[in-house]
Order: sequence, then C-alpha cells, then structure tokens
Amino acid sequence: MRYRFLLISGLMVAAFVVITSTTQWPRRVRGWLPSGPLYSEGVVRSAGLSPDEMNNIEVYRKAHDATVNITSTVYRRDWFMEIVPQQGTGSGFVIDQRGLILTNYHVVSGRAPEVRVTMSDKSSYPAKILARDYSNDLALIQINPRKDLAILPLGDSEHLQVGQKVLAIGNPFGLQGTLTTGIISSMGRSLQDENGRRLEGMLQTDAAINPGNSGGPLLDSQGNAIGINTAIYGPGSNIGIGFAMPISRAKSMINDFRAGRSLARPRLGVSYVYLAGDLAEALQLPVSGGLLVQEVERGSGADKAGLRGAQETVIVGNNTLGVGGDFITAIDGKPVEGNEAVVHALNNKRAGDALELTVFRGGRLIKIRVILGTSPEDRL
Repeated sequence: MRYRFLLISGLMVAAFVVITSTTQWPRRVRGWLPSGPLYSEGVVRSAGLSPDEMNNIEVYRKAHDATVNITSTVYRRDWFMEIVPQQGTGSGFVIDQRGLILTNYHVVSGRAPEVRVTMSDKSSYPAKILARDYSNDLALIQINPRKDLAILPLGDSEHLQVGQKVLAIGNPFGLQGTLTTGIISSMGRSLQDENGRRLEGMLQTDAAINPGNSGGPLLDSQGNAIGINTAIYGPGSNIGIGFAMPISRAKSMINDFRAGRSLARPRLGVSYVYLAGDLAEALQLPVSGGLLVQEVERGSGADKAGLRGAQETVIVGNNTLGVGGDFITAIDGKPVEGNEAVVHALNNKRAGDALELTVFRGGRLIKIRVILGTSPEDRL
C-alpha cells in the first residue's frame, strides 16, 4: 500500500477560477459563548475539567499561535499551453523570532513557487524558501515578521514510547487552528508515496490528521514539537493511521543550513525488514536479529558495495517476504535491534561518508563498507 500525502490535488486551482471567501467566524451570541477565555482558571475550575483536558487546553493555548497556514502557488502550462496558477495549502510552525518556519517539502514543492504564510491572527506574509530536503519531505521557509512571534520549542523524538500522548495542530481542509489528540501508535514505519519516494523511520499516530495538516506540528504533552505531520494511510481522509516525520530530521536539516552545508541527505539504498527470534531461526538466520535486505536500489552506495537483495519470496502468515538476501546484523559495530537502526546511523552521517555493515551471508559474517550516496532529487 502506498501512502497519501496530505497536500491533495483537489486543492489545486486554475487561473480562470476565481475563489472568494465570505466566511466569517460567528459573532458572540448572548448566553452561548463565554465572556472570557475558555482556558482561564475560573472557567477550568467551574467546568470540572479533568487533568488531561486541562493539559490539552494549555498545550493548544501555547501552540496554536505558532502554527500557520501555508499557501503555495506554482505556475504551469495547461493543455492549451496557457500559463495557469495551481494552488495548494498546508501547515507549518514558527521555530524562532526571525520568522523561520518548518513545513513539508511537498507543501512548497514545484519550480519557484510563490509561498504565502497566514498567521492565527489572519496577518499574512510572503515567504522565501531557504532549504528543501526531498528525502525527508522537509522544508525551511522564512517570513519577515512585523511583530514578535509565538514559537514552538523543538522536542526530542529519539526517546519516544508507543502509547505516549501526542497532539496535532494544523489546517485540515482549510479549517485553521484545528487540534486533535491521540497517542504514538508505532515508530520506525517505512512509507512509499505515489511517486515511489521512500521515507524511513516515521512516527505513526492515531491523532486525526487530514489533507491540509501537512507540515503542522505533532506535539508531546509538554507542548514540544516532536514531529511534522506528513502522510495518511489510504486514498481518503483520516482513518486513525497518520504519519509524522521525527523532529530529529528537521534539527539535522536546520543545523546543516545554519552551517552552510549541503542539505543532501545520506542514502544507503536498500529496503529491508527486521527479523529476530523464531522467524529468523526458521530462515536459518541469527536469532539475535537483524535487517533482511529485500531490494537494493540500482546505482546506490549499497549496490556499488555489493549488497544483495532477496532471491525468492515466501509467504509468512498474510505477508510476502523476500528471502535469500543479505542479513545486516550490525552497523558501524552496533548490533541491529530494530527497524530504526539504519535511520539512527544515518542521522550522524553525510553523503560521501562510509558505513560499515556486518552482514550474515552464506552461513558466515562478513563486513561490507558502503559509501553513502544521495537520492537523484537531492542532487538537483
């Protein structure tokens, strides 16, 4: 199953379509809306809200002003060779007072897009793209603010646990400032989008995210951004399976940008599944665990180093598994303990660096040195 990224084509419009909006928020109606802030201490106490509800309210109060709506317009030629604008919308969040904003690559993709940012108070700014990381679907843009900005602190995505609470804020279907809550459902997920791009080490959550949430923050219960909402499962809207890029990748991109380094992410060039225990033993592989290589990307560093992919397939339960390929048991001397082993190793590497793999092949362990490459899109 390929994954649907949250910027959908239904949000694209042609030049001859004029869109106007007359929607306004409702005026205050006597006896319907409270006269003060909903999260004020008196209201919270009188409403009898639970500690979890109070936490939701406090996180939203701190985070929603830092979450922005992003509109990206790209000019293309239609079937009649006329130039028409195509427009898409997504989300993002402010990370410092200079107007730096994190979002997804696919929110601001295309050649020389015109990008505009709308804040929670409806003020609007043109934005320039500072950096785009295709491999991790990340982008860094900047506005020139006319006032102090609310900012989101960047949290820690390296020590998350399945089951911990998360909150998502964004602009699903253009509904600005929407909050949803859930948990971390799983970690280390690998996704493939409609164009065949593969994203590794994604966070899975059941917090409702929908088209338009792209680039918005996934927050922990302290209000720290731990991920960037990126994709949903299946062809439609939310079904409780959404994915976010860990904030550690964004930190790496930001550090490279500030240091003036190339933003091309290192790429090993293999797909794999983690196996251990009884299943590994049944396939005559080390029971301590490792990554069974499924495919090796042609021309990648792994391909040049001689890594081998699956030779045949077997049915395991309801799944098809490629077998006969190399089984990676350690990376740079560290034993492989899960799907995220490659992702963690690459976080400290750059394109052109070497990676030493310990591989089980033909009944014995061998060491293979791989020179990391980049994806073709990152070399543009």
